[in-house]
Amino acid sequence: MAKKEQKILSSSEVKGGPDFQFETEAMEKFGGCVAGTDEAGRGPWAGPVVAGAVILNPDDIPAGLNDSKKLTEAKRETLFELMTEMAAEERLYIGVGIADVVKIDSDNILKASLWAMGQSVADLSVRPRSVLVDGNKLPELPMPALALVKGDARSLSIAAASIIAKVTRDRMMVALSQEFPAYKWASNKGYGTKDHQQALAEHGVTMHHRQSFKPIKALL
Repeated sequence: MAKKEQKILSSSEVKGGPDFQFETEAMEKFGGCVAGTDEAGRGPWAGPVVAGAVILNPDDIPAGLNDSKKLTEAKRETLFELMTEMAAEERLYIGVGIADVVKIDSDNILKASLWAMGQSVADLSVRPRSVLVDGNKLPELPMPALALVKGDARSLSIAAASIIAKVTRDRMMVALSQEFPAYKWASNKGYGTKDHQQALAEHGVTMHHRQSFKPIKALL
């Protein structure tokens, strides 16, 4: 396994919006292409945690990429569809990793999130020479990696990955909401909102709830 770059940059170093600076530096140092990876869904009480990985073409970057949390749902969906179309044309590359509730409950949410990020990188059809990871911890990867705190607001590749992860997970929760409408996962995406808490009180815990999370554990 290649030796990892363990450098972690703090949130105090964040200045503007995402750009391609970290990617350029990684490509100069390690050669080849660089991937960004991010996850969505660490906080919810129900549903999987989903990670995305994206390799961008520096000469063909979609306009409007940003931290998924700073975009409207409509803008996220538009960018998701655009990136999916570009991936079909091999103008960029997308990977997805999903850790289900069984994985979350057995490993804990942090380990499951890191595992999902590793899986998203492995899911890429092109192997990157290096990886930019959102956060302050690195998943197990067979190539050099750099952890960036608030990386989704600093790196265009991580921003793109955050959109892939967020929209993929949101769509999964909307689908699950059709099977379990009382919990209103289509709107709350599994977070512990009042309507979700009320449904838990009335209908109990489902197979999609994270039993290792304290609010759910207390109901069992």
